Amino acid sequence: MTNPFRMYRGLPRAMYVLFFSQIVNSLGNFVYPFLTLLLTQKAGFSASAAGTIIMVSAISFVPGSLLGGRIADGRGRKGVMVAGFLISATSFILCGVVDNMLLLPVFIIGAQAAMGLVEPTLQALIVDVTTPDNRQAAFSLTYLGHNIGFSIGPLVAGFLFSYNYRILFFGDAATTIVAVALVAFFVRESRPSEDEIERIGREHPNEAAEVGGIVGVLTRRPLLVVFLGASLLMTLVYSQFTFSLPLFFDSIFPSRGAQFYGIIMTVNALTVVAFTAPVVGLTRRFRPLTNVALAAALFLVGFGTLGGGTTMLFFVPITLVWTAGEILSATNVDVYIANHTPASHRGRMNSLAPIIIGAGFALGPMLGGRLVDAAGVAVVWPVTAVVSGVALAILMVLRVVERGRAAPVVESL
Repeated sequence: MTNPFRMYRGLPRAMYVLFFSQIVNSLGNFVYPFLTLLLTQKAGFSASAAGTIIMVSAISFVPGSLLGGRIADGRGRKGVMVAGFLISATSFILCGVVDNMLLLPVFIIGAQAAMGLVEPTLQALIVDVTTPDNRQAAFSLTYLGHNIGFSIGPLVAGFLFSYNYRILFFGDAATTIVAVALVAFFVRESRPSEDEIERIGREHPNEAAEVGGIVGVLTRRPLLVVFLGASLLMTLVYSQFTFSLPLFFDSIFPSRGAQFYGIIMTVNALTVVAFTAPVVGLTRRFRPLTNVALAAALFLVGFGTLGGGTTMLFFVPITLVWTAGEILSATNVDVYIANHTPASHRGRMNSLAPIIIGAGFALGPMLGGRLVDAAGVAVVWPVTAVVSGVALAILMVLRVVERGRAAPVVESL
């Protein structure tokens, strides 16, 4: 661990291009963090109308993702990515020049749907250019790039919002165009040929090609379905970081809750940037499934004990615990999915799996809100411990079953 960044050496050139593309794109993520304020303060929508627009925008990602995954498997990755980026950038430019505020939601929803095209093709491209031996490092590199950009972008956007809100749209579009230019000029099409798919299947039986649709693939891979279910439970828990935690801080720090929550958000962001490489370096010798189980255990401790805290001296170090779980989950979930996905269905799997897992971010606030209304915000934390414990138990059983089946894996303890 003298140099945790050494694991990033020797990756395919495309990974370094995607790393810088992620930094640039996330650096310019100006619109979505301020979308509520843009719609209410600048565009004049009511809070309920803004909430509906944001919900529809989020939902629009789903058909875009499913379409992008299907096209990526049938026609290729690069063209879909470039098209999605350009449509998104164009939509934001239109947001910046339009005077009729009723058209603003149309372009925002269009931009989000276009990014749905990008995500599954980006994930499929990463899987294409890597092997099970270096996928953890590859996924952690793009995750690190995203967080480096995102740790700076909202700060810049905050100043721009007060100065001229239209600059947010133009800035987001400009960085998107730069990000897509990197992909367009320096990344080759990666969709494997039929011969390559056959070779992948021989070398890695879990990735052997299959025929039929993605639902049929999942029915024939029940262990992957179980894993997706456990991952969904973990996102239910993690979603309380942005929903229940600010409410909890407001209840125990009546006059400084927002300020202290901001500090925790900063601690989380800085920890991700500073410790992604060391955490991945320490755990890369373990199987991805083992690391995700460890993430569930860290969620159990990190979120499950929050209810016992009363001072920032407690909350700051416990944030380091659940953030370590976030790093392990973010850098291993996609690796496990990739290692258990047919090479013929990478695009479609990477469009459907995030929708299943990401449902936790939609359900978490709703379920958390009902729990808060019924029993108070302090009750949320022991419930997160139970949910994390269930996810951990499922993952450990899955690990035992895989070992019993002698399932082909890349890494072993």
